[in-house]
Amino acid sequence: MIQPLPTFSRRRPASVFLVLLLMGLFFTTLPGISRAASSPPETFADLADKLSPTVVNIYTTQTFKPSRSPHDLFNHQDIPEPFRRFFGLPSPFDQEQPQREQKRTSLGSGVIISKDGYIVTNNHVVENADTINVRLTNFEEYDAKIIGRDPKTDLALLKITPRNGLPAIAFGDSDKLRVGDWVMAIGNPFGFEQTVTAGIVSGKGRSLGSGPYENFIQTDASINPGNSGGPLYNLKGEMVGINTAIYSRTGGNIGIGFAIPANMAKNVINQLKEHGKVVRGWLGVMIQPVTPELAAQFKLDRPIGALVGEVSPGSPAEKAGIKPGDVIVEFNGKEISQMSMLPNLVAETTVGSRAEITLYRKGAVKKLPVTIAKLSEEQAAVSEPAETLSKSLGLGVQDLTPEIAAALGITDAHGVLVTGVEPSSPAALAGLRRGDLILEVNQKPVRNVKGFLSVINGLKAKSTVSFFIKRDGRTRFFGLKLK
Repeated sequence: MIQPLPTFSRRRPASVFLVLLLMGLFFTTLPGISRAASSPPETFADLADKLSPTVVNIYTTQTFKPSRSPHDLFNHQDIPEPFRRFFGLPSPFDQEQPQREQKRTSLGSGVIISKDGYIVTNNHVVENADTINVRLTNFEEYDAKIIGRDPKTDLALLKITPRNGLPAIAFGDSDKLRVGDWVMAIGNPFGFEQTVTAGIVSGKGRSLGSGPYENFIQTDASINPGNSGGPLYNLKGEMVGINTAIYSRTGGNIGIGFAIPANMAKNVINQLKEHGKVVRGWLGVMIQPVTPELAAQFKLDRPIGALVGEVSPGSPAEKAGIKPGDVIVEFNGKEISQMSMLPNLVAETTVGSRAEITLYRKGAVKKLPVTIAKLSEEQAAVSEPAETLSKSLGLGVQDLTPEIAAALGITDAHGVLVTGVEPSSPAALAGLRRGDLILEVNQKPVRNVKGFLSVINGLKAKSTVSFFIKRDGRTRFFGLKLK
């Protein structure tokens, strides 16, 4: 029998009110539970009034030649003129006419970082522009010149010569941002000048796969075309990011926008201002994410760090003693919670300075000093051939013969060649492909199929497996879990 909940009479004892009062005081003093922390600000109006003058609208003009019509891909010389007109095909006389250059304009946003007229925006806003015009909130317009651009981080530094001193932003510490913090964006979406939107930090350390140095702040503050290059502010009025990209299937806002962290932008901006270009540090490793399967194999408590798949000969990493299979978990005392953090930290390190790297190697923690070098542009780029299929992996393999090695251009003398991968198998889901050369399984070298099978057959069901493979001349790790 379900007992009814007790009810209070209209006249509650004084002790009941005292208990309720104490409970209310207790919960409102808990971290993260207070009314101030859980409630949104009453208004963003004061912040918008103060910060709007620091945001500028950018208008660019670019000269281009229009692409040819799809009809131009075919030869219409033998088609009579009446049929040309009927089907709307170009005349031979039209094709002889040279294409005329056309002009197109684009819109973007920018933010003033100094009173004397330095402005930061996205590289893609001003790239290939013939003219760049900047409009302030007081409707003053100026021609802007490019001081420097950095396509790798999608940042550009502009300069105007203002008639009076300009209001400038203060940089905030983007590392201190927390998921759930309130943020405000100001920009020029779709040409609607000085549009203010607000939201929260939805995520940190996001990667979009569009460049080598990505560590985006994700926000649900409305970001749309034209917001590019505009600032993202915290509630203190400090700039914590530069709005750069959106994720959308329609081209409009769906609540997923991305901003370059202010700490990254500050380093790039200072170099552009001083040198007109960015000089980056170089470690010399090819890295990959640590999956849960690889974390288990490498005896990590959780999937963190950057797994080293290859070390460049003569690089700072090789001189420091870093090896393939090492998992870098700290750089200069900062935890590498995800792989994308390491390239940014290395790039921002002064060339010639010493850094300390903490890594896991076969379950042991090691600390290695390394001297960071300068990144150059060039660096930014068996037995019988009987096939054996391992059903637990969905992987077809065979020994690497000298003939096969020569045919495929493989210089390794030993290893196991992947000849096939079953769709939806553990091997396929892990990313293994036909043509991969397996060098190690669970960090044990495999010279042939016999050695490969001896390792695989000794595994238990649902255990994790790591593969060290070579693909297209580069080595890397893959991890999977057996069915």
